[in-house]
Amino acid sequence: MHRHRIHGLSVAMVAAGVLLAGAAGAAEPITIGFGMGLTGGLAAAGKSALLAMQIWQDDVNAKGGLLGRPVRLINYDDQSNPATVPGIYTKLLDVDKVDFIVSGYGTNLTAPAMPVAIEHDRLFLGLFALAVNSEFHYPKYFSMLPAGPDPKHAFSEPFFKVAMAADPKPQTLALLAEDAEFPKNASEGIRDHAKQYGFKMVYDKTYPPGTPDFTSIVRAIQATKPDMVFVASYPPGSAGMLRAATEAGLKTRFFGGGMVGLQYTPFKEQFGPKLNGVIDYDWWIPAQTMQFPGILDFLKKYQAKAPAEGVDPLGWYLPPFAYANLQVLGDAIEGAKTLDQTKVADYIRSHPFKTIVGDITFGKDGEWSKPRVLEVQWQNIKSNNLDEFKDTKTEVILEPAEYRTGSVIAPYNGNGE
Repeated sequence: MHRHRIHGLSVAMVAAGVLLAGAAGAAEPITIGFGMGLTGGLAAAGKSALLAMQIWQDDVNAKGGLLGRPVRLINYDDQSNPATVPGIYTKLLDVDKVDFIVSGYGTNLTAPAMPVAIEHDRLFLGLFALAVNSEFHYPKYFSMLPAGPDPKHAFSEPFFKVAMAADPKPQTLALLAEDAEFPKNASEGIRDHAKQYGFKMVYDKTYPPGTPDFTSIVRAIQATKPDMVFVASYPPGSAGMLRAATEAGLKTRFFGGGMVGLQYTPFKEQFGPKLNGVIDYDWWIPAQTMQFPGILDFLKKYQAKAPAEGVDPLGWYLPPFAYANLQVLGDAIEGAKTLDQTKVADYIRSHPFKTIVGDITFGKDGEWSKPRVLEVQWQNIKSNNLDEFKDTKTEVILEPAEYRTGSVIAPYNGNGE
């Protein structure tokens, strides 16, 4: 009898072990790997993007995961340094053996990962990367950036539309660009627009990343007396250029265009009234015309977590798109009902997606089928207090017309008025 009990217990333990093993196998997570700038010049945005992606992970897992399996994010700090990127993605694919890869934040950190994705024949989703597939034409790349099928030109076109609506029309243009991937791509489109509209280019120069002081650059630009000054810069350069423009009293009719970083809430708090008059691109603000289904619910979750994480307290700029990028991937996996890279890529290419940043379809080179680049202007900012920026009263949408919330104030006088 004792022997029978032991035998029965052994059988039960084996059966339980089989069941547990089966459950563990069924629960094996779908892994998504990426690098992200958590230190360095892009860390302010990178940390906010990571929080948004973690919120998506929690949301999708609360609903049962994908294909009945939980989802797990695997990420490494790329230090905002393009040189770290190939090694990170090689490790993700060859060592961690992740199921899918997405990019970190920005053109500079997406472009170095492209050859790794192509070599491994993997689906790859870019986040705020301008025209990185314009040379590769890789069919398994898709871009979470509202710049449309011709991103090099679409990025700066609204700035020119704002300027060309003025009377009299501007005639001269100064272009300053950082010597880096995104500004180089943007500059190609700007020079084409200058030819198209008949502008005289009175200044066209680059500056090296890490430039500490822009005062001499601003004075050199001012000496050319341009009607328009377009700056294509990453956050450290944007901060330096805005600081120098206000200290040196830059005078031009239209100033800004492609200054990354001014959209971040900490930058807005830092500069306050110095932003007045600056015209710049943006991707989303909570204007009534842009309150797509789900985005305010997402921001409520994000803003509740942001203080403890020490990230952008409002999260308008990058976080909704970081979340939407994974929405596209998750919906495509569910729609294709497989983890097969080619089949999921085919699904993304052939289906529309409903996301918290609006309805998206993908076209040429994996870009959005239709551009939606906003041109905004900061106006009537009185202080550096966060309350100045909690709604859209100080950030007016000038273009496109269907999202417009106000009119341009010109000229720019560099004194923060």
